[in-house]
Amino acid sequence: MSSKIVRRGFDPGDVKNFSEENIAGLKVAQEEVQWLLDRGYKIKPIIELVGNHHQLSARARTSLQRTTASTVEYEKRKLTMLSFECAKEGCLFIDGFNLIITLEVALSGSPILLGKDGVLRDLAGLRGTYKLIDKTDIALELMGKTLKELKVPMVRFYLDSPVSNSGRLKSKILEYSESWNLPVEVELIPNVDAVLSDMERIVTGDSIILDECKSWFNLSRKIVDDYIPYAWIVDLS
Repeated sequence: MSSKIVRRGFDPGDVKNFSEENIAGLKVAQEEVQWLLDRGYKIKPIIELVGNHHQLSARARTSLQRTTASTVEYEKRKLTMLSFECAKEGCLFIDGFNLIITLEVALSGSPILLGKDGVLRDLAGLRGTYKLIDKTDIALELMGKTLKELKVPMVRFYLDSPVSNSGRLKSKILEYSESWNLPVEVELIPNVDAVLSDMERIVTGDSIILDECKSWFNLSRKIVDDYIPYAWIVDLS
């Protein structure tokens, strides 16, 4: 484990980007983005159009893209989200990097975006590179604590094998899971999105997977709400 204190997902400009005034402006822009999405326009040109109109920073534009979807997509996600009472009824299939990085960002005091679908998303933008940091161990401890509280009988993590240090993260998960008192598997696969999109009982905040999977749990939101009270949540819900 790295002893160096790292703020995952931190950007010095975020204090300005996500000030109270700018969040109010982002909510106006978000309504415009959703209006266009509901009429069949594609997200990337919408973000460029709306972002230019409101003179948004690149960071603010990314936050809009990550937190906004069409009304149809919101409704579908709402219908397929499972209550935590169902967690004890079978295996959870976890998008490993997605969940762990979101928790690391929240633990770092960096901004976490709350979208209209109630899902927390980060702005870390690691793009295929990942290193274990001092927050990784804490994130795994909180995950294990929550899984035990929910009486989950088994979990299977999926990690994207092309991402750097995926093997090290697998070893770290298995190390910590020894104290969770439940079976834990970790699979390294080339494309996690493609596999989880066809499954049920998924744990992820990835919009692409949420729009395709059969059912999912909003686990990152629960862990942050229960155990990271100081998390910097940018509310775009």
